[in-house]
Amino acid sequence: MKKLTLTLLLVCFTSSPAFSDEYFSNILSLIKPPHSNTSIIATNLAQGTLIYEENADILQLPASTQKLLTAVAATAALGNQFHYKTEIFSRFPIRNGKINGDVFIKFSGDPTLSSLDLRGLLKQLTDQGLFQIEGNLYLVGQKHEELQAPGWVWDDLGICFAAPVSSFVINKNCVHGQLKPTLASNTSQLKFPSYLPVVIDNSAIFDKTNSLEFCNLSLQRLPNNHFNLTGCHAGNSPLKLAIAVTEPALFARDTMAQIAKSSQIKVTGKVLLKDILPQHHSLIASHQSKDLPELLNTMLIKSDNLIADSLLKQIGHKQYNRPGTFSNGSKAMVQILTDEGIDLTHARVVDGSGLSRYNLLSARQLSQVLTLIYTDPRYMSIMESLPVAGVSGTLKYKSSFTSAPLLKHVWAKTGSMQGVDNLAGFIKKPKTDDTLFVILENGQSPIEKEQQLAPFSALFLQTLMDYAPALTELNATAQTVTVN
Repeated sequence: MKKLTLTLLLVCFTSSPAFSDEYFSNILSLIKPPHSNTSIIATNLAQGTLIYEENADILQLPASTQKLLTAVAATAALGNQFHYKTEIFSRFPIRNGKINGDVFIKFSGDPTLSSLDLRGLLKQLTDQGLFQIEGNLYLVGQKHEELQAPGWVWDDLGICFAAPVSSFVINKNCVHGQLKPTLASNTSQLKFPSYLPVVIDNSAIFDKTNSLEFCNLSLQRLPNNHFNLTGCHAGNSPLKLAIAVTEPALFARDTMAQIAKSSQIKVTGKVLLKDILPQHHSLIASHQSKDLPELLNTMLIKSDNLIADSLLKQIGHKQYNRPGTFSNGSKAMVQILTDEGIDLTHARVVDGSGLSRYNLLSARQLSQVLTLIYTDPRYMSIMESLPVAGVSGTLKYKSSFTSAPLLKHVWAKTGSMQGVDNLAGFIKKPKTDDTLFVILENGQSPIEKEQQLAPFSALFLQTLMDYAPALTELNATAQTVTVN
């Protein structure tokens, strides 16, 4: 009887929360970054039991882990059949190769719409025998739009990952180029497609010998999609540039004018902007984006901010039957998730991408979203769209995730910005229970980030994966002690 009692006591102790807390506390004392604010929660999904939590209710900057909320809310509000439409309308029929009046292209904020897609729309018209428009070509979209969410960092706005979110989107509202050093001096040469309707003045230099104490590039954003690139780039290698346009409606108008000019259709009038369609019109051509699951897959795998915030505006539009904005989209998303059982009390949701420094979420709130994704069949496809360690998306090349034990077993959404390195997702490994985890690290020291051998998230996940074998071994030890 004494031996049996001792066995039960030892097994209960090694399986208890006290053992778990001691196990993780000891290891965290060694691996936790001293200058960061960290929040952690981990759950055994097979047993539905908490493995460990620390600061799980502290509000943190979620960065791109915010896209998990957007994926769920978009699926709930819009449905898997949702897609964007870009449509061409006319008040008059095509007769003798002409339309005797104006033609209207209705933009919908499709974040994937390309100039090639627009050429395809015009080809639909030539296939119907249209070769001349006796009137103006109007681009129809929302007027006085909110292009950036509150809390977006000012010096991010000229970069394509913070491109303006508009009803007018062509080629992601982004211009790609390259800054190259010249051979004989420290001056630079800017190369980008000359047909693009932007102006970029360049006076930047290359510090080829790394001799300058201060060397930074500066991009000044001017009206009418005009930019001024100044400052310095250290080194002697070409630099790829991805510059976000400042006025998407103007960019769309000028781009469409070029497309129309090079097409087989002659427009006798002008290419102009308009915010409403005329009362009487007929659909004559249409392009649609991929369906929502594929849009979400791209959003999560590539952490695509433009898709995330475009969908946020669509959620607001659907929920309130008015033009979508960051404000009504965020309010709608909170209501949808609350209705799904997510407790967002004290959270702050400002955008769909996580770019805003005003967003605030806790590890527990993110874990509730992940639990919903894992357990509700409506959202199972979202989990399949998460980046996989060493295999896909933002985890394909992330340090310490490209080798064992994390390789192929971590399925998670990253969330990174200056001072932030977050990860939220699942450990999926054969013959072991699936584990849900959220690891939020805010206030990260740039010096520690540069010097660290591995990200904190990777170190903790390795600890988490070692936990089950350690527990099994200790339980086995308890059994052995009682037998002897």
